[in-house]
Amino acid sequence: MSDLIVELTAPNGRKYQQPRGLFINNEFVKSKSEGKITTINPTDETEIISVYSASASDVDVAVAAARAAFQSSTWRDLPPTDRGGLLLKLADLIDAHAETLATIETWDNGKPYGVALNEDVAETAGCFRYYAGYADKLHGQVIDTSPAKLAYTIREPLGVCGQIIPWNYPLAMASWKLGPALACGNTVVIKAAEQTPLSILYFATLVKEAGFPPGVVNILNGLGPDCGAAIASHLDIDKIAFTGSTATGRNIMKLASVNLKNITLETGGKSPLLVFGDADLEQAAKWAHTGIMCNMGQICTATSRILVHESIYDAFVSLFQEAVKNISKVGDPFAEDTFQGPQVTKVQYERVLSYVESGKSEGATLLMGGEPHKNVGDGKGFFIAPTIFTDVKDDMKIYREEVFGPFVVISSFASEEEAIRRANDTTYGLGSAIFTQDLTRAHRVARRIEAGMVWVNSSNDAGVQIPFGGVKQSGIGRELGEAGLAAYTNLKAVHINLGTKL
Repeated sequence: MSDLIVELTAPNGRKYQQPRGLFINNEFVKSKSEGKITTINPTDETEIISVYSASASDVDVAVAAARAAFQSSTWRDLPPTDRGGLLLKLADLIDAHAETLATIETWDNGKPYGVALNEDVAETAGCFRYYAGYADKLHGQVIDTSPAKLAYTIREPLGVCGQIIPWNYPLAMASWKLGPALACGNTVVIKAAEQTPLSILYFATLVKEAGFPPGVVNILNGLGPDCGAAIASHLDIDKIAFTGSTATGRNIMKLASVNLKNITLETGGKSPLLVFGDADLEQAAKWAHTGIMCNMGQICTATSRILVHESIYDAFVSLFQEAVKNISKVGDPFAEDTFQGPQVTKVQYERVLSYVESGKSEGATLLMGGEPHKNVGDGKGFFIAPTIFTDVKDDMKIYREEVFGPFVVISSFASEEEAIRRANDTTYGLGSAIFTQDLTRAHRVARRIEAGMVWVNSSNDAGVQIPFGGVKQSGIGRELGEAGLAAYTNLKAVHINLGTKL
């Protein structure tokens, strides 16, 4: 047991028991190959710990456990109200362990501790509570066709669900997928991001403590090409839900087609934020800052393309730059006054810096940042100064491609039609934002923006009650809200013959 669960002391002094194994059938086990993944502290580039890494043979074991649990009367025949009770118990345990979960998230991911505690962990518990309430409210309907027939529908679970979560919000993204899947009566094999596996492994201990039967929730660590591909292509998995890059999403679709899995994808984005001439500029600048700079810019819905009416362009740029200077304090993520921690990995750090070079080489104006930030600790860590490019053209790489960092481009427009056309000139369609005090314009432009979500006079203030998802190459289907339940149920029609004779 000492190899599978070890005591660690985090940088903030908190001691806790960190699982290292694969969580299958409510127990931590070694991978069959005993191969491992090492996770790195992005703040100082030191190794935290290595965890066991699953391969296809381990996926087979986890899927078999999930299938057995799905078919077992212990889970299958559990009253829906009792399913909801398990989710509520899990939410309570998350609250009770919130400081430990937030500590792990900050250590492994780099996000500020206050954000991890008060936003991510709080949202995780809130999401489970939200879907707990839906567990006994999955209703079918009676359909009147004629006196000779009774027809009705039943909402049924899909079966075994494969879920693959990203590294930017490990716990929150897990809750977005696990909450509705479990509320609907499915069983799950979920893969942690190889960059940030630690918090969800600790979370696994809470799943068992909450009382979920063995095999209902199985949590694997592993590399995408090994573990992730095996989940996506597994013939005994009925559904795949993935959050991550568009390129990986395409590959997931190909692999899932082997047995025509039900599929939900939430992929990349290059979301526009439009500031019209009548906008409250101070508020627009502050919300624009939040929309791109929070979570180190590592947000799929980040409003990373800012389009500003030419009449207020200079004033907005000045206010936005001031907001970045005043709010975006880069530093140790465990420090109370830190707004921006490090990028999650060296790969991501180097990716963001490569886009800085691209922007400069293409002729955009680097207004601010664009360099490593070395004023933290001993100068190590994957810190990047918040970066603003102006004079950006629509054909530039930095305007068209998702950077996924504290990196924003700003351009001006002359008319509403131009703003809409340029906002929609992208392969993505996840989020968007509009700033105007003209209510008619707000509704008009919101309808014409090609995106799954439109914020008016705010940015990225999402909620678990509201559907989340994109169009075009930003994904398929919706998570969160009542809409998130549809992804985890089949609608069965039952026909009762009340007397028709042949």
